[in-house]
Amino acid sequence: MSLAVLHSRALSGMDAPEVVVEVHLANGLPSFTIVGLPEVEVKESKDRVRAALQTAQFEFPARRITVNLAPADLPKESGRYDLPIALGILAASGQIPTAPLAHYEFAGELALTGELRPIRGALAMTSSIMRDTNNSAYQGARQKRAFILPQTSATEAALVRDAIIYPATSLLEVCAHLAGHSSLSQLAANDSVKEIAYPDFSDVKAQSMPKRALEIAAAGGHSLLMSGPPGTGKSMLASRFVGILPQLTESEALESAAIQSLNGNYKLENWKRRPYRAPHHTASAVALVGGGGIPRPGEISLAHHGVLFLDELPEFDRKVLEVLREPLESGRITISRAARQADFPANFQLIAAMNPCPCGYLGHHNQKCRCTPDQISRYRAKISGPLLDRIDLHIEVPALKEEELMSANVSEPSQAIRARVEKARAKQLVRQGKPNHLLGTKEIDIYCATTEASLTLLKTAITRLNLSARAYHRILKVARSICDLSDQSNIQPAHIAEAIQYRRHDS
Repeated sequence: MSLAVLHSRALSGMDAPEVVVEVHLANGLPSFTIVGLPEVEVKESKDRVRAALQTAQFEFPARRITVNLAPADLPKESGRYDLPIALGILAASGQIPTAPLAHYEFAGELALTGELRPIRGALAMTSSIMRDTNNSAYQGARQKRAFILPQTSATEAALVRDAIIYPATSLLEVCAHLAGHSSLSQLAANDSVKEIAYPDFSDVKAQSMPKRALEIAAAGGHSLLMSGPPGTGKSMLASRFVGILPQLTESEALESAAIQSLNGNYKLENWKRRPYRAPHHTASAVALVGGGGIPRPGEISLAHHGVLFLDELPEFDRKVLEVLREPLESGRITISRAARQADFPANFQLIAAMNPCPCGYLGHHNQKCRCTPDQISRYRAKISGPLLDRIDLHIEVPALKEEELMSANVSEPSQAIRARVEKARAKQLVRQGKPNHLLGTKEIDIYCATTEASLTLLKTAITRLNLSARAYHRILKVARSICDLSDQSNIQPAHIAEAIQYRRHDS
């Protein structure tokens, strides 16, 4: 009897729990069994591994083969276990040495030719492991393990600093490396960051008030709703908003990229680019927040540290929009199923757009609205009050007049706006260690203290606009961002007044 033990990783939400791959060969009728709660794609690896070993001119043992993927209560999915299973069979049958196996973790899907195909979540796997190695419980041998991954996946995984990555293109290359016949080259960390080009605000003519509101939203991380007739530039403004946000830090970029990696669609050229997600209004609740039998991140998580743009907001199903309420407050989403639970980050910035009425032309200076008051009321009621209450800024985007549209004046570029936003955000991080939109109730009392005149103005607004406690706190946080943009220390009545005017839908 022969036994080989290797190490790999599973994916469970944003975590990558260790999986021990035990391969046992025994005498008896030839068979190949995989145990340890494997999903269908893992069970199918038996045929891929057999064909890959035979194609690579290795001997496939005509013995009783048992593969155990431990721990047994952790579901295993995807083809990532093909490579460790194949190496375990070769090691247990004496075709490659067993001693080097303890120094590596393996993941990779095998083609029938023995070539290695990329896997989903390589970056999420390595980033999760490197977080674990900071804990004392993970010190020692686990910290010293390197990763042998398919070439494409290895390039992605190497974005994690201090991770030791060896890319391979085939099973033969891995076996030659382990046997000492040739060596895989360690992949150097990719520190190069290309200049990121975003659409520029200089393309947007006029619309000074919406631009001002977007600048405030960017400075404090606030959510924003734009309302206006068709063709006024709402989508154009939203697509340029991401270009005035501060640059991602390395930890933020790594978190964002790891989530993209879980869906298998991360591209290296997007490193340190803030996500911009704009799902169609026919998207389901699962598409928006994530889910499935094996939980995957949805649009709100894919927009982590970036922007989620919902165009034609009332056209979304009301039940779909209601699922946004909790993550807007908490910045996380927990997906619970009968058999498993997954937790994904969802610290996104919501930018939404809508028409003022069903036909879209209410308030247009040269188009007539044909909607009845009842139709307008039903249309706006598609968005619930609790959701509107969680949106910090509500603004109108008016239709441009002919002279504004045909004007040759060049608008302020995104670079100049971003400089002001970065300066305001830096003040917030020094003062409280977080953007203004993340301030808790007690922190608002500390960092958003106001003068007597400002309090009087706020009391009047609460009475006349019937503001909720949440709206009151959000006005203070928006006023704090306006104050930071004006480079002042204390919130003034003018800052409160400007913040109040952005609660249009509360009236």
